[in-house]
Amino acid sequence: MALNYASKYSPVVDERFKLASITQNAFNNDYEWDGVQTVNVYSVDVAPLNNYTMSGNQRYGTPGELGTSLQPLTLAQDKGFTTTIDRRNYSDQMMVTEAGAALRRQIDEVIIPHIDIYRIAQLAANAGNTGTGAITDAYSAFLDGVTTLLNNKAPLAGTFAFISSAFYKAIRLDASFIQASDIAQGMLANGQVGMVEGVPLIYAPASYLPTDVNFIITNRIAAVSPLKLMDYKVHDNPPGINGWLIEGRVFFDAFVLKNKKNAIYVHTAPTTPPGGG
Repeated sequence: MALNYASKYSPVVDERFKLASITQNAFNNDYEWDGVQTVNVYSVDVAPLNNYTMSGNQRYGTPGELGTSLQPLTLAQDKGFTTTIDRRNYSDQMMVTEAGAALRRQIDEVIIPHIDIYRIAQLAANAGNTGTGAITDAYSAFLDGVTTLLNNKAPLAGTFAFISSAFYKAIRLDASFIQASDIAQGMLANGQVGMVEGVPLIYAPASYLPTDVNFIITNRIAAVSPLKLMDYKVHDNPPGINGWLIEGRVFFDAFVLKNKKNAIYVHTAPTTPPGGG
């Protein structure tokens, strides 16, 4: 006699892992895009320092008009998504495809990572300072980056570092790395796994960093990332569909300010952990 085994389906969904934004605190919101797509940011020149002359009518030097330049910041990242949930599928699958939860899942797993990856790519592409070469001394390599920023008069307050998995392993194995400020801190930025010279180290998953980037040190004053539009809708029984139509749109961008790009340092090339391997 054949045996017919019973089957059971659980209403508890096997959710994927997700991260909150790891870049939100590394960008400022100093400019407003209300009603416009482009913001023009002024930079103002300074006058040269001359030798003062004790005679004549131009004793301070020859005057010239104070110059300015513009950096246009034009939003270009206009993204959207859409999906449907048929009411029959909803009822036949123990209501696991509930529309509100599906929208939240889309934001957490698609929208937020996409924005983070784009922001980090903009930092790497527009950094004012770069370091290259295989890392055999992770702590020293990081200090080289910090020193470079200090030599460019960039402040350390408000500085963050996004680190790769290889660099995380390398600095953890580096005997010079002091872990006193690790998880014992009262409050940690999302993804933070430690601190070096007062700079929070934020772990970036492999897909978040450009190829061969070991770490990026940046200051929130150096870059701006407006989220001009984040619009999400759930339509109940829209025309032509018995169920739900989910739609979303996000209009954003990220820019490095040209006079502050020297507050960003990116180190590239494959990492070699201490001891090789």
